[in-house]
Amino acid sequence: MDSVTAVAAASAALVAGGALESAAQEAGRAGWAGGVRLVERIRARFRGDHVAEAALAGVTRAPDDADARADLERLLAVHMLRDRAFADELRRAVDEAATATARGTGPQVSAALIKNATVFHDKVEIQGDWNVS
Repeated sequence: MDSVTAVAAASAALVAGGALESAAQEAGRAGWAGGVRLVERIRARFRGDHVAEAALAGVTRAPDDADARADLERLLAVHMLRDRAFADELRRAVDEAATATARGTGPQVSAALIKNATVFHDKVEIQGDWNVS
């Protein structure tokens, strides 16, 4: 998987994870403030692209919908290829989320949200019970 695809998959997973967290908590009480900035930056980049706006809305409405996440990933990748600055911003947001996660203050980008995407990043540390089925 190339870098753009990996960042798009991780970004879509962060958007979905943030939507799930928002549904479970009061708005604004999320542990990682970068999630709000990430969604707002994506929303600003997608403005005027009705298909992309609908994809973002679909994931925020139904974060468990694999098809909605796949659509968002695809459109994020397209916009990243068109706009290098946007791609760099998403990479920084994903890196920030990974750093926050390592400190225990950020979102968890889980394999359940990413599904079949392979994301190569830093070392992986697993805590707690680990069940493979």
